Amino acid sequence: MQIYMPTKVYSENDCVMNHRDELASLGSKAMIVTGKHSSRVNGSLLDVEKALQEEETKYVIFDDIEENPSIETVMKARELGRKEQVDFVVGIGGGSPMDAAKAIALMIANPQEDESALYEEKDLLALPVAEIPTTAGTGSEVTPYAILTIHARKTKKSISHKIYPELALIDSRYLKTAGLDTLIDTAVDALAHLLESYLNTNADSYNRMYSEKGLSLFSDIKEELITCRRQGENPAQTFSDQGFDVLMQMAATAGMAITHTGTSIPHGLSYAVTYEMQVPHGKAVGIFLSGFLSSYQDKKDVQSVLGRMGFATVEEFTKYLDELLGKVEIPEGLWIENVKSIMANQAKLKNYPFQMDKDTLYAFRR
Repeated sequence: MQIYMPTKVYSENDCVMNHRDELASLGSKAMIVTGKHSSRVNGSLLDVEKALQEEETKYVIFDDIEENPSIETVMKARELGRKEQVDFVVGIGGGSPMDAAKAIALMIANPQEDESALYEEKDLLALPVAEIPTTAGTGSEVTPYAILTIHARKTKKSISHKIYPELALIDSRYLKTAGLDTLIDTAVDALAHLLESYLNTNADSYNRMYSEKGLSLFSDIKEELITCRRQGENPAQTFSDQGFDVLMQMAATAGMAITHTGTSIPHGLSYAVTYEMQVPHGKAVGIFLSGFLSSYQDKKDVQSVLGRMGFATVEEFTKYLDELLGKVEIPEGLWIENVKSIMANQAKLKNYPFQMDKDTLYAFRR
């Protein structure tokens, strides 16, 4: 058994300004990696700019990160980073900017490499990375993973290099401007991380502590989430400050869980649904969670995770998710190809502790 968590994490209000000296200590010029909109609305970009300015640290902003960032976008950012001679990277946003920041840091540090290096087993170092999450979902602020869209293969895949952020600055105030669907979908992504980590070939009593804590946090927040969905309100009108804190804690804890185990079948099934149907990642993962629990052969472990979430049965959990997420009708042709793809994906199959076959996978589709 082992535990390895090299990222330094601060979680508090005004986190970026409170620890601006540590942020600036990562280098002399930063590339801020973010999207066009949300980081400006929630104030996170302004906070990072102010923090770097007060520390007299130069920076350049790359704000062309799309949802489910592509290899092409990473290479575009690499060119700007090389031109501006940046020596560290700050990712601000949800999983897309944070994952992209890691890949960009790798490619800037290795100008001799082309994009193929992202998916090759090479001993490459990346520039230092800091992450500021503004959604409570991927946990990318504490994981070594960077998942990119590969248009040539019509899917998403984690790069071959593990890049741990040096610093994670978590401020739940940034969640308050998130839309209803974004808040729910990202929370379900974090829930999937917790479940897929606990029910995993690589799980042991040490790393399961992260999942156990995260599932308890989900239990604390699940009624606020469903109330938010039922009322269809802006989350800021439904959630308490404590509720936003719990969501951010759950996401980071879930990230720590999958850092030690990786994800499993639901994540593998989700990528084609996101790429082909434009279903948001968290929702695409969430629609497979009930099937995952139903088919999992160790029913004692299933009962354990259900109890920690506050559900008595898989059926009760399924009913909750159906109301929270709604239904997604996957076309038959896409589903057949998706199952074939997973059966050929040894990276995902090896994280499932039991024999997997097509008939079992077909049962994941509700």
